[in-house]
Amino acid sequence: MASDDLGRTLARASAVLFDFDGPLCDVFAGLPAPQVASELAEQAAASDPTLSAKLAVTHDPLEVLRLTFEADQALGLQVEQALIEAEVKAVEVAGDPTAGAVAALAATQAAGRRIAVVSNNSAECVRSFLARHSLDTYVREIVGRPVNRPDLMKPHPHSLLRAAELLEVGPSECVLIGDSLTDIQAAHLSGGTAIGYANKPHKRDAFAEAGAEAVTEYMEAIADAMR
Repeated sequence: MASDDLGRTLARASAVLFDFDGPLCDVFAGLPAPQVASELAEQAAASDPTLSAKLAVTHDPLEVLRLTFEADQALGLQVEQALIEAEVKAVEVAGDPTAGAVAALAATQAAGRRIAVVSNNSAECVRSFLARHSLDTYVREIVGRPVNRPDLMKPHPHSLLRAAELLEVGPSECVLIGDSLTDIQAAHLSGGTAIGYANKPHKRDAFAEAGAEAVTEYMEAIADAMR
């Protein structure tokens, strides 16, 4: 999609919601997601061996959490706490923010837009990373993974609706910048718009097919469109 799509989409929004993992940070760059998923799966299977085969098929920590909660809520609570601890450790070694992310946040704030981070990762790890890199001054609200409710993770619109409420704007006034199809789906389910951050080649077409109002391969383009 053309850069004018990006500009028009941002111009219509009074609030910009940033997904965390991808647009702002590569959460598991230093502590690989498959390793975290494996450790969580081992913990869950130690308490419930019947989960072993089901959890072995995924390398996604969030999917391990979801599947564990579906099977045993009490065990899911234990896995959730372990995941939060792993995420906080991960962002400590995740490296710098995504290229262009700082410029995008700064330009969005300078343009008078309200900013929230809306993530399927824990609020604890988001806060830790933003503070570590002095980005917390840009962000008015953080809405992380709903505690004890992995069923409300994106693509469910819950977190976006909550962010809109906290920012005191209508959901239709929000645009979400995200790097997954679940972000696009959640934005539309909430009544807002979506900008797909295509940080991998195959994502551009996928986002366009999903109806994203704009697609960009560079976070710096967000800053350029805001200026």
